[in-house]
Amino acid sequence: MKNKAFNTTVLFYPNKNPKLRLFALWYFTTLMIVWNVVGHTVLGFEQSWATPLTAIATAIGVSMLLDWIDARTKNRELRFTGSLGDFLNFLPACLIPGFACGMLLYANERLWPLIFAVVLSIGSKLILRAPVGNGHTQHVFNPSNFGVAVTLVLFPDVGFAPPYHFTENITGLWDWGVPMIVLTTGIIIHALFTGRLPLVAAWVGGFLLQAVVRAKIFDTPFFVPLMPMTSAAFILFTLYMIPDPATTPLNPMRQALFGFSVAMVYAILQVLHLVFGLFFALVIVCAIRGLSLHASALWRKFQGIPFGVKREPEHLATPLVSSLSTPDGRE
Repeated sequence: MKNKAFNTTVLFYPNKNPKLRLFALWYFTTLMIVWNVVGHTVLGFEQSWATPLTAIATAIGVSMLLDWIDARTKNRELRFTGSLGDFLNFLPACLIPGFACGMLLYANERLWPLIFAVVLSIGSKLILRAPVGNGHTQHVFNPSNFGVAVTLVLFPDVGFAPPYHFTENITGLWDWGVPMIVLTTGIIIHALFTGRLPLVAAWVGGFLLQAVVRAKIFDTPFFVPLMPMTSAAFILFTLYMIPDPATTPLNPMRQALFGFSVAMVYAILQVLHLVFGLFFALVIVCAIRGLSLHASALWRKFQGIPFGVKREPEHLATPLVSSLSTPDGRE
């Protein structure tokens, strides 16, 4: 008798509601489909049509293969079999990183670097995991961000898609309209379904703070380090990459610490003159949080404390490393 698959991602949604997770995934998937179709037909995406098609085909194929391997290992049912609904609800988690990698990377006409990024994104969900209590684990990195970041490091001739191509072919009010549409749709999903607005607010506030401080220290016009905020790409990163429910805390205070930490790491990377700072900052903070989850689990095991049970007294301040790592929702 095979076990039913349990998706730990629901632990990171308000009320641990599977319906909230499914709605958020389909909402985001629909936006990604529309964004890519409109991008390649109207906005001015510079990749060929082969890019998104290859990316999503790779993402679905690799996801099904890895799920089959994981199901055989754990003696559980496949997530994409059983009914048409099971198959359809399996697709969003594949399509989102596939579309994201295809949209954010620019490898000219080559497809192999893109395939590498997608395979790495999907694979990271199965391989790079951390304990979240009750014998369950959860992936640590935002899949598409991890795939994009590693690909940019290992393939120097692959670049990030230029931010201007998100609004290249539009003029007038649409220069403001498109970013506003992205902003509005993102705020809706986080306000109503994922509960990640505190994280977004802390990230934006931290970005503003580090920009002003860097401008003061290096004697540059204050608006120069704020320029990234004017692009649609920054809004996409802010609303659809950083606040990934599966890889960020649920508790609002810990969310704020997570978002603010990404902004501070980004500032350090900028001072060091390292490119692609947004992606690398998120990878670094997620890595710290993942290591902290492992350390917290080992400490609780050493102390004989069941995972998910608070230590006494409750009023003691939570250490920084635990604030970034505790998977919340079970306290």
